Amino acid sequence: MNWVNLTSVEQLEEIKNASGYSLIFKHSTRCSISLMAKKNFEFDWDVIPSDTKLFFLDLISYRDISNQIAEIFQVAHQSPQILLIKDGECVLEASHSDISAEEVAEVIAA
Repeated sequence: MNWVNLTSVEQLEEIKNASGYSLIFKHSTRCSISLMAKKNFEFDWDVIPSDTKLFFLDLISYRDISNQIAEIFQVAHQSPQILLIKDGECVLEASHSDISAEEVAEVIAA
């Protein structure tokens, strides 16, 4: 699996309007906890169905997009944070040590 870099508000609209599942990983490049959460997630991400689109947001470089994510999907901003989006709605939100590829896979399989 590969990350798609989230670098524009237009991509958020595409995620909001897409059918199926998309995942957004919000990462702070200045935070060791965020780096560990990202590495742990990537270590196990092969359990997530391969047709799930995985978006990566460097929230230090794209703070405005991070703010838009919170507004569009009605979630509080956190870092690190994952949001699983299905048909335009956030169906799973987790942050810090609660970030789990296995949980994402379980929600998709349910």
